[in-house]
Amino acid sequence: MEGVAMALRRSADFNGRSQRMQYWMFQLALFLLYLLIAVLVVPFVRLSGGDGWTAAYSLRALVQIVLLIPLVAIQVRRFHDQDRSGWFVLLNLIPFVGGLIVLLFMCLEGTRGDNRFGPVPAA
Repeated sequence: MEGVAMALRRSADFNGRSQRMQYWMFQLALFLLYLLIAVLVVPFVRLSGGDGWTAAYSLRALVQIVLLIPLVAIQVRRFHDQDRSGWFVLLNLIPFVGGLIVLLFMCLEGTRGDNRFGPVPAA
């Protein structure tokens, strides 16, 4: 969970590099948070007589808005780890395939040794 804590501490830091493990731990934490929202919010709201899925989607949208900057920042640092420009994050905006392209980049190993964006991130 250190990767999640590191991502949140550096939530607005677009400089430097981040390891693959930090990125994927952040993604895992997001997934677990969304799962927790679905598991806890939907039954609770349905018991109170409301539409549970609407409440869950609304809460998830709020979480996504709050965590948008940290997610973009960690993607930029992952691109920096591969010695690529952070502007590659804009590939996410390509309809249908942009997210897949970025996903493939996030799976790639970073450069060995120092690069123009800084030293190798601490393990």
